[in-house]
Amino acid sequence: MDRQELLKNTELFVLDMDGTYYLDSQILDGALDFLKQVERQKKRYIFFTNNSSKSPRTYIDKLAKMETYITRDQIMTSGDVMIEYLKTYYPGNTVYLLGTPDLKEMFRERGILLTEDMPQVVVVGFDMTLTYEGLSRACTYIRNGAEFLATHLDINCPVKDGFIPDCGAMCAAISLSTGKQPRYVGKPFKETVDMILKVTNIEREKIAFVGDRIYTDVKAGVANGARGILVLSGETKQEDLATSDVVPDAVFADLKEMGELLRSMQD
Repeated sequence: MDRQELLKNTELFVLDMDGTYYLDSQILDGALDFLKQVERQKKRYIFFTNNSSKSPRTYIDKLAKMETYITRDQIMTSGDVMIEYLKTYYPGNTVYLLGTPDLKEMFRERGILLTEDMPQVVVVGFDMTLTYEGLSRACTYIRNGAEFLATHLDINCPVKDGFIPDCGAMCAAISLSTGKQPRYVGKPFKETVDMILKVTNIEREKIAFVGDRIYTDVKAGVANGARGILVLSGETKQEDLATSDVVPDAVFADLKEMGELLRSMQD
């Protein structure tokens, strides 16, 4: 399937944010026009970010400052998926959460029982407020038998001047200390895809995951019966494709190029 055919057959674009739609607080060139082209062709989009450091409400406010106005049902984070996962497989369990105040508030609002004492489950998010005490507690609780879960496996988070350590890097430190590996639920794992299918009611073959990380964004699509589109505006570079075991269904420079192709299909 060529790139034009792929865009034509896609009914829902699941868009990454960091490195795909914006960098820091700067919207990427052509990103907003891409959304307009999607709407003009009666297609749909939702934002999905593995970045669990912020709540959906915070992202909605951030996007509004970029003239991108969305509703709550148009955004999902790995934090949402983790909450759903906990409610399904660990109902009523106590949780020690390594996460930002935003993420902790989100968990509490959805009825997750957070504790600072010995929990039944340790959950690691993208904790930009991480302290040595928090890291040490998490390791101790996991060694003492708590389940080890994490919102997403991203190693680095792209920022304007490069990258900063993400959830996967934090989990690597915990794993090295405890000898235990976490269960991840964000992209590229089936829990994320299943939740999107449930929320949107669109067939997986007509869903395209779009993002700059080949091992999360693209793999979420190609490994779970949907499509995976790589944009080269963030972490993954063209030369990385030669050594990747994940093959994108299509590669674009950025959302701007995708929007221009969509426009040409309409003309």
